[in-house]
Amino acid sequence: MKIFYKTRATSIGGRSGRTALDDGSLALDLAVPGSGKAGANPEQLFAMGYAACFDNALPVAAKQLKLEPRSTRTSVEVGIGQTASGGYALDVDLYVHVEGLPEAEARKLVEATHQVCPYSNATRGNIDVRLHVSTT
Repeated sequence: MKIFYKTRATSIGGRSGRTALDDGSLALDLAVPGSGKAGANPEQLFAMGYAACFDNALPVAAKQLKLEPRSTRTSVEVGIGQTASGGYALDVDLYVHVEGLPEAEARKLVEATHQVCPYSNATRGNIDVRLHVSTT
């Protein structure tokens, strides 16, 4: 695989600590959900990254399919839970809103994007991901 870009982040203190990009462009305090402490958690950061990546991959798939949506919006819900074996796993719902295409074409676009998006490719077979498509 030819690498186009690489970044690095460092976390200190886990879910109750701080995480930062090593280039200094972004740093965040972390907090355990429900702790009352100000800060984000890893699932929120994953949701943000997945949403941005997927929404960016939509025009790539649209071009491949020769479709021209007016606009798109991607929201991602990420859950975390304990598996039967005692480990932990993520669970994802992708909500994609496509304007300017009939529902069948929008669904085809979202399914094609799910094959192109790096986050989708990284999670495939490891995380339950459900696709939800809406149109106007």
